[in-house]
Amino acid sequence: MTDPLTLDGFDLKILAALQQDGRLGNQELAERVHLSASQCSRRRLRLEERGVVRGYRAELAPEPLGLAVTVFTKVALATHNRDNARRFAELVRGLDCVLEAHVMTGDSDYLLKLIVPDLKALSAVINDVLLPHESVSHVHSAVVLDTLKAAAPLPLPRGAAAG
Repeated sequence: MTDPLTLDGFDLKILAALQQDGRLGNQELAERVHLSASQCSRRRLRLEERGVVRGYRAELAPEPLGLAVTVFTKVALATHNRDNARRFAELVRGLDCVLEAHVMTGDSDYLLKLIVPDLKALSAVINDVLLPHESVSHVHSAVVLDTLKAAAPLPLPRGAAAG
């Protein structure tokens, strides 16, 4: 078990700045948070090593890539046991169109966020992949009509605004 990580104001400023722009070089990041480059580098490395910063990636626009339909799909399992849950998890991990998969409480066991080119592709995923799978009982999907907010940064404690 790891000790809880204590974050001070500089750590929070580093995290806020990186959430705004993960491409920041060490010198630019240091200038934004008002630290020396070496101090900033040590703190950034510590945040990465402790798993607070999990990685860096480009945020792609789905439409130019032909991915026009975002869908939230609730899935209920046919039976509730460890093997069935494992089989479903393996299925989901193998589907590129699944952006997120969450184990839920309530009327469904899982909530999936999917992205597909069109409704025909959505139908294929639901009818040819999810529903026929031995672990699945039923599926309920809702197509996103418009997105008001997406990929928001995590809310950090007050005073974390980057310089």
